Amino acid sequence: MLLLGLTGGIGSGKSTVSAGLAERGAVVIDADGVVRELQAPGGSVLAAMVDHFGDGILAPDGSLDRQAVADIVFTDAEQLKALNAIVHPAVGAEIDARIAAQRDTDEIVVLDIPLLVENKPYSPAAIIVVDTDPEIAVDRLVQHRGFTAEDARARMARQATREQRLAEADFVIPNDGSPEELAGHIEACWNWIQQLRAEGRTEGDPAANTADT
Repeated sequence: MLLLGLTGGIGSGKSTVSAGLAERGAVVIDADGVVRELQAPGGSVLAAMVDHFGDGILAPDGSLDRQAVADIVFTDAEQLKALNAIVHPAVGAEIDARIAAQRDTDEIVVLDIPLLVENKPYSPAAIIVVDTDPEIAVDRLVQHRGFTAEDARARMARQATREQRLAEADFVIPNDGSPEELAGHIEACWNWIQQLRAEGRTEGDPAANTADT
């Protein structure tokens, strides 16, 4: 198994990159996807959240109202801490199990984790960073995801800075341009990953060189 980390700030286009790597054969472990699964109705994580935050975080159909949760935790550091204490251990355990299931294979496993740089919960062989100008990211969030500019900037402020992510990067995928340009960068990244595989890199092995498209 070649274990790689993929990260990028909100609005960077990381999900598009993740999908592109999956199309090329990578096994993607999507941290946000794991969170959504564990927060589905009937799940222990959702039940624990309701116990703490109350029924006001539920939509009429019993599913999680994510905006209601965001309205609580993004203005209250203690509530955010409480949310993380509920969610992170369960998510970590599930991700660990999915990694373990691939450890004895020859797969390229990509950990798609928004806060990979901030928390450093894993030791991938290399880290891929999707890099976007923060103002471009804000515009994307406003135009395509219904954020207000204020909300977008508030969420970005709680993540690592652009400079911090780039300092941890072994490969940088720039995404300030067109979808066609991004596709070319994803292909270049995949070629670089094949080089790592040929070198016999595995989980925890340091990448020898910083690469950039």
